[in-house]
Amino acid sequence: MGSALQRQAEGYAAGVLDALGYVGVLAIEFFEVGGSLIANEMAPRVHNSGHWTIEGAETSQFANHLRAIAGHPLGSTDTRGPSAMINLIGALPDISAVLQVPGAHLHLYGKTPRAGRKLGHVTITAADEYELDDRLKRLDSLIGKTLDAG
Repeated sequence: MGSALQRQAEGYAAGVLDALGYVGVLAIEFFEVGGSLIANEMAPRVHNSGHWTIEGAETSQFANHLRAIAGHPLGSTDTRGPSAMINLIGALPDISAVLQVPGAHLHLYGKTPRAGRKLGHVTITAADEYELDDRLKRLDSLIGKTLDAG
C-alpha cells in the first residue's frame, strides 16, 4: 500500500477510535481496490489482517496480546523491515514454488479448499521496498494463477 493510502487508512482508523471513545484492540481491515480503500471488517481483537506481524514485527500482535492479558510488559512493535501479506483464497498455489521465493513464509490453515475460503497466507519479507516489490510480483505470478477473487 502506498504511503498516501497508508495515511488515509490510519486517518479512518483514528476517526473510528475517536468517535467511539475506544480503548483496547480494534482491527480494521481495508482492501485496496482500484487505488481506493474499502473497509471490509472491524474486529475488537487481534485479527488475521495482522498475521504479517509474525515475521514482520519485533513482537507479533499475538505475542503482545498474550503479554497484555498476563500483565507482562508489551514488546516492541517496530517492523523488522519491509513486509507484506498475501491471503490464499479458494485454492492453494504450488507450495514448492512459493517457498522458492526468498523471504516467503507460508502459513496454511488446514482447511478444505472452496471458493472464497481463506486457506492460508504468505508473509513476504525483504531488506528494502524495491526487493519487497520484486518478491511480491514473483508471488503474484504464482498465486494469481490459482486463486479466485473470493
